[in-house]
Amino acid sequence: MIEHFNETALIKTLKIDAKALGIPISAAEAFINETLKSVKKQLKSKNIITNHDLERMVAKELKKYNADLAYVYKNRDKII
Repeated sequence: MIEHFNETALIKTLKIDAKALGIPISAAEAFINETLKSVKKQLKSKNIITNHDLERMVAKELKKYNADLAYVYKNRDKII
């Protein structure tokens, strides 16, 4: 099954995670915007990418701005 990169859904997910961590929305939006800018730049060189690769790419970039948010995002479906 082929899925397309859904930037809106990713932003929504990251904002929810940031809110859960108590990160102010203005700071979270700044982290998210910088992360997406970098990820989109990396995606331009790819024809096909797996969802797992995209998640890893987002988490790696997000870690530059906020390690806790990156950790929660990376482990979103794994946290019990």
